[in-house]
Amino acid sequence: MFNRRGLLLAGGAIALSAGLARAQSARLFVVATFTILADLVRQVGGEGVEVSSLVGPNGDVHAYAPSPADSRKLAAARLIVENGLNLEGWISRLAKASASKARIVVASAGVSPREEHGDHDHAHGGTDPHAWQNVANAKIYVANIRDGLIAANPSGKAEYAARARAYLEKLDALDAYVRAAVAKIPADRRRIVTTHDAFGYFGQAYGIELAAPAGVSTEAAVSARDVGKIIAQIKKDKFPAVFLENVSDPRLIDQIARETGAKIGGTLYSDSLSGPDGAAGTYIDMVRHNISELTKALA
Repeated sequence: MFNRRGLLLAGGAIALSAGLARAQSARLFVVATFTILADLVRQVGGEGVEVSSLVGPNGDVHAYAPSPADSRKLAAARLIVENGLNLEGWISRLAKASASKARIVVASAGVSPREEHGDHDHAHGGTDPHAWQNVANAKIYVANIRDGLIAANPSGKAEYAARARAYLEKLDALDAYVRAAVAKIPADRRRIVTTHDAFGYFGQAYGIELAAPAGVSTEAAVSARDVGKIIAQIKKDKFPAVFLENVSDPRLIDQIARETGAKIGGTLYSDSLSGPDGAAGTYIDMVRHNISELTKALA
């Protein structure tokens, strides 16, 4: 039997629980297709936004197979953030199947797309979707996310705008940091091989020559001819290093390194962040980690 104190405590607990439920329901629920976008949403949205990433840390967005749980997330979302540029071929079907009423933000809208070069089979219609690898493009992503958050929750406009401004300043500093780091690499050593062609925008923006055996998608079929061409290119142009990626099978890079004598550099983060406690827990951490690995191997 409850005494008066017990009833008061129980009543307080119920009130606290109800208050927490109201606070949680007041948060804007946003679904991002993969972790890099989810981090950008968190940076702009702050505590008033709850973010869920369909593809988790170290996951491969190219090969992702959505689950029924993903459909339920989209149905509950008030905002969906996708990359666009034909990266997530599954998102439109999933959103339709979920009967989601959420606003959709295409984060890459306004980016100047980079066309893929080469003869690899891929699923992106000839367009390289990895635009976030150029920090200037990440700034476009942030502006689109800010506008999407404001459209979904106009009462948060001032906070979203202020957080976006502060984060854009951090991205300006990040861009300068990358350019200074690349400037320290001898010009004749600014060339690398990666598992798939995820760093084209990075190379274009910062003056790094890249080669990749698997085109722009990790699902692209890699033939013996493809590997042979890469090996010949490495030997001819004296590529100093080959790099693994966190979303790719390392065996291909191991084979190329064995046959060319090129140094195996560290792991680069391309299409996904690490877990929160890893080397690339945020977008800024990812870019700083990648340039650190590149300079260690090349400079």
